[in-house]
Amino acid sequence: MGGWYVLGIIIVSLLLLSAMAVFLPRLFVRAIFRPMLALFYRKRVIGRENLPASGGYLIVSNHVSWIDGIVILWMMPRNVRFVVDGSNFGSAFAKWIAAAFDTILMVANPKSIMRALKAAREALKAGDVVGIFPEGTITRTGQLQAFKPGMGKILQGHDAPVVPVYLDGMWGSVFSYSGGKFFFKWPDKFRRRLTLYIGKPLPNDTLIELVRSQVNQLNAKAQTDHRHEFPVLAGEVIRAWRRRGKRLQIADSMGTELGGREALTRAFALRRVLAREVFAKDETNIGVFLPPSAGAVVVNVALALDRRVSANLNYTVSSEVINHCIKEIDIRHVLTSERFLSKVDIKIDSDTVTLESIRDKITTADKVIAFIQANVIPRGLLRRMLGLHRVKSDDLMTVIFTSGSTGMPKGVMLSQANISHNVDAIKKAIRLNDEDVVLGILPFFHSFGYSVTLWATQVLGPCGVYHFNPLDSRQIGKLAEKYGGTVLLATPTFLRSYIRRVKPEQFKTLDTCIVGAEKMPADLFDSFEQTFGLRPVEGYGTTELSPLVSVNIPPSRSPAAYQLDRIEGSVGRPLPGVCAKVVSQDSGDEQAAGIDGMLMIAGPNVMTGYAGQKELTEKVIQSGWYNTGDIAHIDDQGFIHITGRLSRFSKIGGEMVPHLKVEEEIAKSIHQSPSSEPSADSADDGKGTDDENAVTLCVTAVPDSKKGERLIVLHRPLHKNVDEILADLKTAGLPNLFIPSRDSFYEVEQIPLLGTGKLDLKGAKDLALQLAAKA
Repeated sequence: MGGWYVLGIIIVSLLLLSAMAVFLPRLFVRAIFRPMLALFYRKRVIGRENLPASGGYLIVSNHVSWIDGIVILWMMPRNVRFVVDGSNFGSAFAKWIAAAFDTILMVANPKSIMRALKAAREALKAGDVVGIFPEGTITRTGQLQAFKPGMGKILQGHDAPVVPVYLDGMWGSVFSYSGGKFFFKWPDKFRRRLTLYIGKPLPNDTLIELVRSQVNQLNAKAQTDHRHEFPVLAGEVIRAWRRRGKRLQIADSMGTELGGREALTRAFALRRVLAREVFAKDETNIGVFLPPSAGAVVVNVALALDRRVSANLNYTVSSEVINHCIKEIDIRHVLTSERFLSKVDIKIDSDTVTLESIRDKITTADKVIAFIQANVIPRGLLRRMLGLHRVKSDDLMTVIFTSGSTGMPKGVMLSQANISHNVDAIKKAIRLNDEDVVLGILPFFHSFGYSVTLWATQVLGPCGVYHFNPLDSRQIGKLAEKYGGTVLLATPTFLRSYIRRVKPEQFKTLDTCIVGAEKMPADLFDSFEQTFGLRPVEGYGTTELSPLVSVNIPPSRSPAAYQLDRIEGSVGRPLPGVCAKVVSQDSGDEQAAGIDGMLMIAGPNVMTGYAGQKELTEKVIQSGWYNTGDIAHIDDQGFIHITGRLSRFSKIGGEMVPHLKVEEEIAKSIHQSPSSEPSADSADDGKGTDDENAVTLCVTAVPDSKKGERLIVLHRPLHKNVDEILADLKTAGLPNLFIPSRDSFYEVEQIPLLGTGKLDLKGAKDLALQLAAKA
């Protein structure tokens, strides 16, 4: 009797389910998918109160995976009628699921698109919730793509609001393009947490680029909220170096070559002896005074393994500046080397500890224990033994001092999450791999050198090859040829030197060249490509932003055939998790596409603050937004275009005159002159100096009693008459206020530069004041 009863229950249940599938398909599908999704994912909704209580509205979301629509339906309180590509719903089963949720299907022909747009408009008028993925495609990098114009057509004819949402957590799932492919890969997390961020409703006449900005702001909030999920890099370097094994991991121009496990053994040994012989237990901030080299990499890693804060000090500045930095963050010990210290004319007030003296204190026991730690102890257990499990995302990892281009350097405090996010973003956007060889020529006191050529290189799989002088072109060319360099990170100033001094065959293995720190002259793209067959791309960042904000994806690294990911002349789109907006300097309102204003950045890459300068920190960071001080605009594709720096504008006759624009036009004029092009006879004969390739031009300003300020042009010897240059500026259509007077051109032996290759703005202004006073 009991068996028949159970069988009856089963039959009745099947009949009810069948009836539900036919007459109540939405409930049936939800009954199936909800428990399935709950099995594999954990959900969280933030901002549910922002959803209108009634009536129709348009949901606008990012698009990361194949199942974004299903996931959002799972999270939303009301059914969402998504407008989707019908070509993905070819099977009968897929069409049945689409019909269950009143999905609006369209295919790539004008009639279908018009029908879908009309259906979406009618749905909004009927009080339904309509959803779109305005990127029109799944992101291949994790970056938010440009929004298509269809949103505006759906909203025509009624006042339904727009609700921006951001679905966080799907990148890395089997349904996303992480790892360079869909589906056929292992997920990197089990029961990953998915969070739907819902923004405040926007008027339906909001410009599409401002709607996109709101979605991206939710992205930055999500990444900042989840910054604790970024891995501790000290633990990641253990994994990376162990996996590398005996393969070359670090090399430098002094002949040092280390495999992954050998480098790890040295770092553990150094950590032990420093903790025992040098540092007090409460000593946190440690100075590092070393050029980019194998030794500097091992020192920085050893400090991270010991949970200390490294501060790589700038060896191109004066003793006064160095000691100011040391005092600023209470550094008691500075790690350096006798060999390097003997080559620089700097006196350090703090206690210096040389690597040579430390080497003599490493015992046999230190070496044995370090070998066991590097090769035998399971990584999870090792992390606990080292206390790395206690490291928090907001703990300080490094202090990097600003370049001092406008005054005394400031100590920028960067957290574990700041640097770890930058490494993760580089992994997604640039996709460094085990076969790469990164030319590490940027100093570690430079934020790009620290985050990218040190940590990203050592954690993401490549081999790092280091040299202490980025202008030593011949040596860099030899290293690139010897080790097969594939990635070069530099400044435009450095590239000019390489064009003249490096043989094309030495850079033949390069497939990626990214430049930053200063504006890339238009002619330099062509010159570098003509010489080496590789076109550079620009990126952008500041020390306060850990440092990378945006980058154009190099062609060799682009994962998407049909997604725009670089625009020459821009500095790229913001990296995953980073949001940029441009605001009016007068009202503070966000600007529309193409309109210049102050560039603001938000995301998990925003610094903790300036060391010992709370008021200055609060001045530049407001409500999570960092004021870069750069003037820029964002185009309708989401790419950032830097047009100047606030400190590089002059107020002349009541108008803001951009120095960078004037520089660019003067450079164009000089470049047009036939005599400015190097002749065959002027080719490098091996006897010249790299000084020939230094920066040749700088526009600055000095006070003026009549107009407030006047422009000053500092220049190296010109290949064109000043009167001809002024005529070219007028022909180019520059306003009269933008054109310097003839007596404002001063020939100088050298344009003031910082050790990083950036223009020394303070030095240039001081020099201009001196020259103008003598005139």
